[in-house]
Amino acid sequence: MDFPSPLAHGTLTARYKRFFADVTLDDGREIVAHCPNPGAMLGLNTPGLGAWVSASSDPKRKLAHTLELVEVDGGLVGINTLHPNRLVAEALAADAIPELTGYDTHRREVRYGTNSRVDFLLTHPDRPACWLEIKNCHLRRTGTLAEFPDCVAARSAKHLRELEAMVAAGDRAVALFVVQRMDCDRFAACADLDPAFARGLDQAAEAGVEVLVYACDIAVDGVRIARRLPWSR
Repeated sequence: MDFPSPLAHGTLTARYKRFFADVTLDDGREIVAHCPNPGAMLGLNTPGLGAWVSASSDPKRKLAHTLELVEVDGGLVGINTLHPNRLVAEALAADAIPELTGYDTHRREVRYGTNSRVDFLLTHPDRPACWLEIKNCHLRRTGTLAEFPDCVAARSAKHLRELEAMVAAGDRAVALFVVQRMDCDRFAACADLDPAFARGLDQAAEAGVEVLVYACDIAVDGVRIARRLPWSR
């Protein structure tokens, strides 16, 4: 996934009300950027971090800029939670995720469960349908361990239960965690911040839901799904 135009660099001044970020650009301009991330952003919202923002020419937008990347410990971290679905769509089209190849169609936002829409429904006439949920992961607190979630994620836990139901019905179900950073080599559920989700992930796996974790290559011109990471249970 390439950014449609070059990003501008600056310094994060503050992130507040979840969806707002004050950034001082390198040219001295002070802007308010949209922060497309409803999570806690632990370790990624500290004033003084380097920040990269995109700009939109859409006159209908209230905020012209969007916070895309922050610089942490010399590396880039993607904070835009809208990107993982786009990244997975590209990866599916390119057969870049070996575990998810061999399907004729990749339908998005298909209704299932209780008032939910699955991120992708993969189908082939000779195979069971595959219900695919995507989760964005950007938390790293210790060493090279990526963790999810960074706050209580009741909606994500609900999705796990709905994936279990798809397996019980005879279909395939996958929870795919997209790690938008390059400094992690393994993944775990964050049991201290959301013990219910951690238990739910274990339960889903025992019920037959497949858990996949893929890290990204990140640069200021784009982000791509790159390599699989092991899940540490």
